[in-house]
Amino acid sequence: MESMEDKKIIIEQYRIYSDAKEKFIDRQFTTNKFYLVLNIIILIVTYVVGTLFPSTGVGSVAMQPVFVFCLIGIALALMWWMNVDSYQMLIKVKYARVLEYLETKLPEQPYHKEFTDYTEMKKKNNLIVFGDFQKTLAIAFAGIYFVILIYNITNFIRFQFIVQ
Repeated sequence: MESMEDKKIIIEQYRIYSDAKEKFIDRQFTTNKFYLVLNIIILIVTYVVGTLFPSTGVGSVAMQPVFVFCLIGIALALMWWMNVDSYQMLIKVKYARVLEYLETKLPEQPYHKEFTDYTEMKKKNNLIVFGDFQKTLAIAFAGIYFVILIYNITNFIRFQFIVQ
């Protein structure tokens, strides 16, 4: 049987870990805002550059500004997706498991209850998971950049045939 001092230590550890989890989640939101804003900026710059400097057929397609911005955008979107995936995995493993373990030593288990309810709602498709939405948004940006890239490559190739 645990002493009162042991229970106080467990409660304090639980509180510290719970606060750390919340700070980690806040950091994840800040990181996602960064990726979202950066993707929007790159998309706007790509549009402006594509409008002001359309493919001229001069040089190779790799030297076209829109091509470069699209590749940067695709890389950024993929990094965003991997970042969201990493945060989700770390929250599940690092925090949820430790908190659930600490809860086994407490009279109530709020995180376990929350996770059980969350799992049930997800199975019934009554829940939109924000992390999944973020991943979808990152893939959507990558798709937009890819479509712009293909469009500009086909225009570049078409221009090459017209010139010849």
